Order: sequence, then structure tokens, then C-alpha cells
Amino acid sequence: MVPAIGYMTMPAGFPYADVFLRGRPRHGLAGRLQTYDAFYRKHPPMSTVQRAKLFAPFDALRGFQEAIAGKRARYEDRRILTEGEKEELDRRIGILHSLTLNSRMARENCVSARITYYVPCQDPDHDAYKKQGRYESVTGTVKKIDLVSNAILLDDQWIHSDDICQIESDLFPDSDSTGC
Repeated sequence: MVPAIGYMTMPAGFPYADVFLRGRPRHGLAGRLQTYDAFYRKHPPMSTVQRAKLFAPFDALRGFQEAIAGKRARYEDRRILTEGEKEELDRRIGILHSLTLNSRMARENCVSARITYYVPCQDPDHDAYKKQGRYESVTGTVKKIDLVSNAILLDDQWIHSDDICQIESDLFPDSDSTGC
């Protein structure tokens, strides 16, 4: 009877027939399969998960998928705020500043806010580079307001006040009055 390789029979003249017929190598002393030699201790058998990682697909063009996704991003022109919207933002920044004058007051008051701000396109290969951008919103705790550099520290992120188009907080019940 001709032995089978998987689902098919072994062809005549198969060059590795002797290796196949010997079976899987076993480590240990002759006659005692429970003992392990130095090779077995240094190279234990892999689990199925470890073996699967060897054959997992990889990203041959690192960053290519991110570049494609960046091209799909929608950018828009920066919105020009009216004088009324600018005054409302200044009023809200003033209220936040009075509650976070120093780090002790900022910790005690723990003012939470949601800020919508403009981020210009950073991809030099995109048509919107230095022309358009998009609006992003971030929610966090106001840590500091720097009136010299016109920036707000929200958690660990500095946001320039010229880029802000909307500030929402529980302090402002009429949060819908300024919108982007």
C-alpha cells in the first residue's frame, strides 16, 4: 500500500518519502519519551497561535494605508467668525480664565469643556495643504489659559485661541449660541 500525504497518495519517486515515513522527530532518550534533551529544552514546540503569527500578513508598504486614508479626508475653508461670535468666545474664555487663574484654582474648580477648533491640513502632498483644514472637537479639563500666547491648555493639549470656533461647557447654559 502506498502511504498518503494529506489527502493524496504519495507519488512514486517522491524525493522526501524517507523523511515523511520517519514521522515527526521525537526528543528524549531512546525508549523513554518522557525525558527531554537539550534541543527540546532550547526549542520547545510552538503553540498554534505562535505558528500562525509566522504566516500572518504584513504591511509591505509601511504607511501606505495611512496615506490613502489621508487622501480621503475632507477639508474645508476656515470659517470667519462674526463680531458677535468673537465677543461671545472672548466672554467664555474670560469666564474660564477667572476659574483657572492658577493651578490650585484649576484643580479645585475642575472645569470641563468641549472645544471645537480648526486644524490646517498637514499633508504636503494633499491639494488642501496650507489652504484648507478641518474642525476637530476635544473634550477635557481646562488646566490653564495663557493670555500672553492666547492659548488654552485642555488636559495636555494646547489650543490657540485664534483657531477656536466654539466652546461648550456646563457653565454656559446657552451653548448653542456660537456654532461652527
